[in-house]
This record gives sequence, C-alpha cells and structure tokens, in this order.
Amino acid sequence: WIGPNAYVGAGASIGAHASVGPNCVVFEHACVGASSRLVAHVTLCAGTRLGERCLLHPGVVIGADGFGHAPDQDGYVKVPQIGSVVIGDDVEIGANTTIDRGAIGDTVVERGVRIDNQVQVGHNCRIGEHTVISGCVGISGSVTIGRRCMLGGMVGVVGHLQIADDVYLKIGIAH
Repeated sequence: WIGPNAYVGAGASIGAHASVGPNCVVFEHACVGASSRLVAHVTLCAGTRLGERCLLHPGVVIGADGFGHAPDQDGYVKVPQIGSVVIGDDVEIGANTTIDRGAIGDTVVERGVRIDNQVQVGHNCRIGEHTVISGCVGISGSVTIGRRCMLGGMVGVVGHLQIADDVYLKIGIAH
C-alpha cells in the first residue's frame, strides 16, 4: 500500500505486504522489506535497506548525511558521506528518530532492535541485535553497541566507543 503524497524513487523496491504511509519518501535504490510499515512522513534516503516486518513511526529519517566536517583555513569542508544504512528484520524505530548514513561503510542496526522517539544515531554506528534504546539518547559516530543492551533516556555516547553485549546504561549509572 502506498499512501497519499508518498514518493517512491527510481530503482527503489517495496516488498510484499509493505506499506508506505502518507507523505513518506523512499528515495532512489532504497529497499523496504516485506511486511514493513512506514507510518507517515518517513524518509528513507538513497540506498537505505530496511528489513522485513519493521515499523517506522512518523518523522523517522534514515540515511541522511552524517556530521562529517573537516577544518580548513576558511572554516570547515564537508566530508562526503558515501555509505548507507542497513536495518535488520523486526526493528521498530520511534517518531522523529534519525539514523545517519555511513561516511564510507554502512551504519548497521541489527535484527530485533527497538529505538524510541527522538534518538540520534551517528554515522558508521553498529547496534547489536535485540538492543533497546529509549528516548533522547544521542549516539555519536562510529560507536559499536553490543547485543541485548539497554540505553536509558538522555544517555549520550561519545564517538568511537565500543560497548560489550548485555550492558545497561542510564544517566550517570552503568551496570
């Protein structure tokens, strides 16, 4: 099902029984897996790959450029972001959450991950299967989060960290 005012770009694929809600945008060569649902105002940027049975709530943006800027004598130069985003099967992503494309490789969200509203995932991150991330978490670029982790609301993770499997993080407390 394709809703009113939705856009599906050239070379994009929409799997069987998937739905692309009102005002959603599926750019060129993006893939929506079978039985996945883009509720409304969801954007999948070019080349993004969404697994099967995923649910993306209103306002989700997947695959926008990461925050890549290099200093030069006149300020900053934008670093091209040429990777993509790969999202596994059975993933749910909350309203107004953004997941940036990789700078060179892909940003990866593995199977069964649950991400709440208003979460930012930076470029080149990898989130392990069945991890749960609650509202307003910010994850800087090139972070790896293991399997079955839980990140509580307002947790910030600085770039290039690796978090092992089964870790629970809350504001100011690590278990």
